[in-house]
Amino acid sequence: MNRKYIIVLGDGMADEPIEALGGKTPLAYAATPAMDELGKCSEIGMVHTIPAGMKPGSDTANLSVLGYDPEKYYSGRSPLEALSIGVPMKDTDIALRCNIVTISEEDVPFEERTIIDHSSGEISTEDCAVLLEAVKKELENETYRFYAGTSYRHCLIWDKGEVVELTPPHDVLTQTIGQYLPEDETLASMMRRSYDILVNHPINIERKKQGLNPANCCWFWGAGTKPMLSSFEEKTGKKGMMVSAVDLLKGIAIGAGMGVAHVEGANGGLHTNYAGKTQAALDALLNDGYDFAYIHLEAPDEMGHQGSAERKVQAIEYLDGKVVAPLQKALEQAGVSYRMLILPDHPTPVRVRTHTSDSVPYMLYDSSNKLDKTWNYNEKEAEQSGNFYAKGHTLIDHLFEV
Repeated sequence: MNRKYIIVLGDGMADEPIEALGGKTPLAYAATPAMDELGKCSEIGMVHTIPAGMKPGSDTANLSVLGYDPEKYYSGRSPLEALSIGVPMKDTDIALRCNIVTISEEDVPFEERTIIDHSSGEISTEDCAVLLEAVKKELENETYRFYAGTSYRHCLIWDKGEVVELTPPHDVLTQTIGQYLPEDETLASMMRRSYDILVNHPINIERKKQGLNPANCCWFWGAGTKPMLSSFEEKTGKKGMMVSAVDLLKGIAIGAGMGVAHVEGANGGLHTNYAGKTQAALDALLNDGYDFAYIHLEAPDEMGHQGSAERKVQAIEYLDGKVVAPLQKALEQAGVSYRMLILPDHPTPVRVRTHTSDSVPYMLYDSSNKLDKTWNYNEKEAEQSGNFYAKGHTLIDHLFEV
């Protein structure tokens, strides 16, 4: 059997030292026995995934980790998600992300309300699809078409639209929304109207009774044009499988001609189907002829956006115990030679509750070439290693080295 290659991507996993964690980052603080063991015989270092002048999104960062230079290939976030949903985009279409978010409901003008939660309490896909349907009935027309995605993440297609500057909701949590509404009056009006449609929807009335954040407003962002990615297999010589719960990563994979695993119960949250995602990667590598698996875990990023150090630590511990450990065990039992790269795409520090452009730590393990080291995998020691990749899209070439 040929050598296998894996990337385990902890979205937003990198962070800053946190006083409540004894001055450690969540990655350094978390109990991660599997990664601790691997770290002693792996290469660690830092990699810069966000090109200068580009925003630190999961779109640009994951393109970079997959070997696609964002400066060459990035055409906007939402078009990548549209690919995953199966949206038939025309060259003249503009795709926008449509989050259904939580904004405050006090008796003030819409512009004076506050954005509370970009994910509406990690609302289920089923409930949010019902809410989006209510919005579609009122707002959809020949120019603007809505498409349901996963959980709170949906898509708006604007026929013959413009790539307008829009603010990601997770960048302005707890802030008054007026200054961040679209300058395009039609988009801003649709956001206002969506609140009126959703605020008293039966699903939201029930959510508030249960103490859950209501999903009460559409928020548009991430505008872009139809993406044009080159084939991953032609570029790398490796047949790749994407394992992710989120439409962005599935869309990148579809655009790159990779396989996409469909894992029941994978939701992008803290309590996703870790076992199912791990098994999907193993099936692809050991049974279905794939050379490469990309396992994307969204939870560290979501917990960073929530500002919860405790839950971010838990997300990292789940990544270690429910993904890295069983992957290592199964691959070794199968007797295959493999190289595994573990890293975040970007930091999502608990302090700021949004993405930053700082470099991130990576760990590269080779089952056939175990190093003899004393370090642990975390931000501080990875920086001290002296290993550094200034251009993130070149790191995957290192993974694929013979």
